[in-house]
Amino acid sequence: MIKLGFVSAVVADLSFEETVDLAAAQGFDCVEMLCWPVGKAERRYAGVTHIDVANLDAKKAAEIRSYCEKKKVGISGLGYYPNPLEDSPQAPVFRDHFLKVLDAAALLGLDVANTFIGRDQRKSLEENFALFEKIWPPIVAHAEKRRIRIGIENCPMLFSRDEWPGGKNMAISPAVWRRMFQIIPSASFGLNYDPSHMVWQQMDYIRPIHEFKDRIFHVHIKDAKILPDRLAEVGILATPLEYHAPKLPGLGDVNWGRFFSALTDIRYNGSACIEVEDRAFEDSLASRTSALSQSRNFVKQFLP
Repeated sequence: MIKLGFVSAVVADLSFEETVDLAAAQGFDCVEMLCWPVGKAERRYAGVTHIDVANLDAKKAAEIRSYCEKKKVGISGLGYYPNPLEDSPQAPVFRDHFLKVLDAAALLGLDVANTFIGRDQRKSLEENFALFEKIWPPIVAHAEKRRIRIGIENCPMLFSRDEWPGGKNMAISPAVWRRMFQIIPSASFGLNYDPSHMVWQQMDYIRPIHEFKDRIFHVHIKDAKILPDRLAEVGILATPLEYHAPKLPGLGDVNWGRFFSALTDIRYNGSACIEVEDRAFEDSLASRTSALSQSRNFVKQFLP
């Protein structure tokens, strides 16, 4: 059975306990807990720390598990989404922190940790694959030792000027995923699948579900709305947010009936977490909480 949850970035201003309390009050099964290093956010929805993995020990992990059990809310996985392939002094820091996320997931008795592959946006895809082959096998080997599955989200991270021209995450398409999994065939290496990013890239978001059914470890539920008038003005080579907008599920162009039908076809029984990035619901905590309940009510029609 698919477990319905949400990504904790939407309630960055709540503590871990308050986030779990909210999930319980709203009838969610789970939460993807974000685990950025404690400090200032580097971009929108980044820098959220609901579990401080750098300071997690067995005692604290037991307390977290106990609180979740008491509230009957699970953790779908830990999330940390930096750019570990970028050409900067920070990239090794990002990679080291993700290893801590993997360690924390093991301490918490989880089996999924979500992230980005990353990309040096100034280099070609071929050059980035050379970086990937060097950097990612040891990370996946670490996950294997901890018995954690890595879910790579398929977001291109190509929204702001500093992310151009190539974006900050290369894992954007079936062609790239196929090659990634040929290079690293590990059963611990898979996808955190988000159909919304394929909508604005004009790609089929149903067919890959069947091909990569054994690689889908986690699902994000976010919608995207193409803005035809804007697209007609700026074209597909403009920054994507000029011609599309992230929306709550049901308010964009994803056909959620077909999407959940495909998930049931492949017998997916993992977590599906609502990711709220809809600017129309960002003005207050009450508005963001309302966005979660509205999204939950919409998605529930496709679940038992």
